[in-house]
Amino acid sequence: MTKEEMLERLVFSDGLIEAYSRPERERSESACDHWSGPVLLERIAYLRKLAHFGEGAACDTVREFPGYSMLLTVLVRSGDAVMDEEHGLTFIVLDGRAAMVTGGALEGSRKAAAGEVRGTAILGGSTREVRRGDVVHVAAGVPHQFLLSGDKGFGCLAMRVHEIREPQS
Repeated sequence: MTKEEMLERLVFSDGLIEAYSRPERERSESACDHWSGPVLLERIAYLRKLAHFGEGAACDTVREFPGYSMLLTVLVRSGDAVMDEEHGLTFIVLDGRAAMVTGGALEGSRKAAAGEVRGTAILGGSTREVRRGDVVHVAAGVPHQFLLSGDKGFGCLAMRVHEIREPQS
């Protein structure tokens, strides 16, 4: 069974079908998409199971749009320090809490993918606690990292938007 089939079974089971619709299946240009809180939390529960069996993190693309995408991200262990060179990220915390470090410089940095640099930690950043209901924006080119304490997981909806950055003089 593929990841998509497992996710579909989870989302469309237990009477949740009414809370989640996929208009993109009915027409190519969707006028409106809707994901209810309970459905997003069910998807987070599914991703948490994947994260426990994997490397401590799981991510699922909710939907791709021209110029931006929506992702669900779950951590069950502290995440890598990450810097996206081309995309700003807005995180909406849906479940749990974490210390979020932003700014500073990546320690042990390595190119992970086109436009993405990862590291082991952030040196000289600022730390704040984020919890359910919080919204945080991280501009393109700014390192960020979520640090978890204890065995509680952390789940958020992330909006990844391509940012045009002004050349620095």
